[in-house]
Amino acid sequence: MGWHGGRAVVVTAKEEGLARRTLAAVGLGVDVVVGAAWREAKGQALLGLGAGVYVGDHPHDVVGARVAGAVAVGVRTGGSEPTAADVLLGDLTAFPKWLAEHVLQARLAALHSDLEQLGSVLVAFSGGADSAFLLAAAVRALGRDRVVAATAVSPSLAAQELPDATAYALGLGVRHLTPGTDELSREGYVANGTDRCFHCKATLLDTLRPLAEQLGLAHVATGTNADDAVAGFRPGIGAAAERGARTPLLAAGLTKAQVREASRRWGLGTADKPALACLASRLAYGVQVTPQRLARVDRAETAVRDLLDPEHVRVRDLGGGAARLELDAAALARCDERAIAVVEAEGFSTVQVREFASGSLNPGPADVARA
Repeated sequence: MGWHGGRAVVVTAKEEGLARRTLAAVGLGVDVVVGAAWREAKGQALLGLGAGVYVGDHPHDVVGARVAGAVAVGVRTGGSEPTAADVLLGDLTAFPKWLAEHVLQARLAALHSDLEQLGSVLVAFSGGADSAFLLAAAVRALGRDRVVAATAVSPSLAAQELPDATAYALGLGVRHLTPGTDELSREGYVANGTDRCFHCKATLLDTLRPLAEQLGLAHVATGTNADDAVAGFRPGIGAAAERGARTPLLAAGLTKAQVREASRRWGLGTADKPALACLASRLAYGVQVTPQRLARVDRAETAVRDLLDPEHVRVRDLGGGAARLELDAAALARCDERAIAVVEAEGFSTVQVREFASGSLNPGPADVARA
């Protein structure tokens, strides 16, 4: 069985129909079945499907895997020892763990290679786990002298983020710039429609691209990961792509979980940092973005954070004086009138309380279509 792009493929000498019936009988779901294939023909099938790993004990399977350039994984069964395999597992149950590690290492190698080929890079560094990992990876691949971090400063940046970002960049020995961005000058951003993130990211890249040119850096890179690309509603990704931003984590196929795991192994303090989207994401669509509204949700969240020390907190401005306080389950259990009071102290007349849900203000597909 080969794995590629998250899909399972069975390549077998059995006739395809028989193979499918056999798989169905044991309750094994696969995406592709290629039947009546032997030796090199198995390899050609794997090659055509882009599979990078093959599991099989027969020596001819190993021949086929090597034709495809895939890693041949053997398993000890019935006292046999598939010595020709590249990797030998004592039990098939060890395969998922081995595969996860194999994929992570392959993707980290691809990231390193991609960054090396960039030559030099300005990293759009928000301070979050993804861009922090990308910055560290860029330093490993290119060296400190060919990497610069840039954290955009505007009313949409939470107050706690800039000092943390500065300290992190300093720890890596990387030059850290803090250019101002003026997304509030864009009518589309202020109007806070479903395309707000497009205008925000466009402003960021329109600021960073000329900055990179001034610094003699070849590219601007963002921390977009593989999960972001399939997460649904992410208009900012399109704005960055239109402006030529590179996305090395996405190109390498690294998921959020893999970014966090690799960050832990590298000893990065951001490995388990909760996601903290820009302050404008706290405003319900249609509620006009102003510096005052951004500042008060920032103050309210800071007050709740000081009171409850939650893992996740969001104060959503729903408009009309209404707010919604969202907390992780553990903090929600500790929430009382004091937390509601500190939110009300920022000028909100009513405060709903519920469990945290990332992107809870994002529209559904039908809403996006109407926008």
